[in-house]
Amino acid sequence: MLREATLRALRGCGSATVYEAQGAQGALDAGIKPLHPAMRVAGPALTVDIRPADNLMLHYALLKAKPGDVLVVDAKGFIEAGPWGDVLTAQAMKAGVAGLIIHGAVRDANTITEAGFPVFCRGLSIKGTTKIQPGKLNVPICIGDVEIQPGDIIVGDCDGVVVVPRLQADKTAAESVAREDKEAQFRQRIEDGATTVELLGLADTLQRLQLF
Repeated sequence: MLREATLRALRGCGSATVYEAQGAQGALDAGIKPLHPAMRVAGPALTVDIRPADNLMLHYALLKAKPGDVLVVDAKGFIEAGPWGDVLTAQAMKAGVAGLIIHGAVRDANTITEAGFPVFCRGLSIKGTTKIQPGKLNVPICIGDVEIQPGDIIVGDCDGVVVVPRLQADKTAAESVAREDKEAQFRQRIEDGATTVELLGLADTLQRLQLF
């Protein structure tokens, strides 16, 4: 069971730190962007596999979602229709869903942003969708080269989105906090006069490249 302290630590550290802390693994590609830079999300993945240009399974997923879940949707990268919009956002918020990550497009961006619901997507489209195609819920999905299992922890902010395997969440959280502490020390030492070359031990490399 995911501990609240683990989730709080991952949320506080941010996606870039979490990505580095788990060995530069789990980052979704840079095409997945938040609708607004201030959007942040962290929580266990409720995975949804849908057909392009159809959102039936998103309506079904919201019947099964638990408070705190992050919907992670494989819409096959299709961005010529928006299977998610303001009505689904209202339903998701009513259900306590923490946010949406979609390998595809959304619409009604202004309304979603004003509602404060975190959405990370590949694009925007004014075009609607059908509601007739089957799909799958709580199955492994892939976004780019990253596999996401149901229950994996999703961390997203303005830098991007990273996936933390569920069984590694406690370890990754601890290492992320340690990395944050180390970088805070670096910033203080820079304030005191140190350089990044000194702090990161780059002098030998610069000398080998005859830059020193």
